[in-house]
Amino acid sequence: MDANIAIRAFGALAQDSRLEAFRLLVRAGEVGLPAGEIARTLAIPHNTLSSHLSILAQAGLVTSRRDGRLIIYRIDFEGTRTLLAFLMEDCCQGRPDLCAPLLACVQPVGCGPTTSDKGVAS
Repeated sequence: MDANIAIRAFGALAQDSRLEAFRLLVRAGEVGLPAGEIARTLAIPHNTLSSHLSILAQAGLVTSRRDGRLIIYRIDFEGTRTLLAFLMEDCCQGRPDLCAPLLACVQPVGCGPTTSDKGVAS
């Protein structure tokens, strides 16, 4: 990942509603959530949420699919992993054991909800 792509992803997350939507989708996991449910859960108007989700999608952090009349959004695991890998690229000055807990958490399994998580369980 080059720095410009990472900056775009961080920029997408640097807004309260987008960060809340992203975290909600992280908790929802592979199943994802319909746009209407995201809007209701976060108390964001549908048109505003649509704009936020579009920015997150353009940054490679979420994907969408149509299911009948619903649009289901979910975290883009590959894009998110790539962003996290970019952050950890030169981790721990050659001591990967120091980063092992964090790196294990980035894998598809290994992380559960924390006590600070609210809303959808993973």
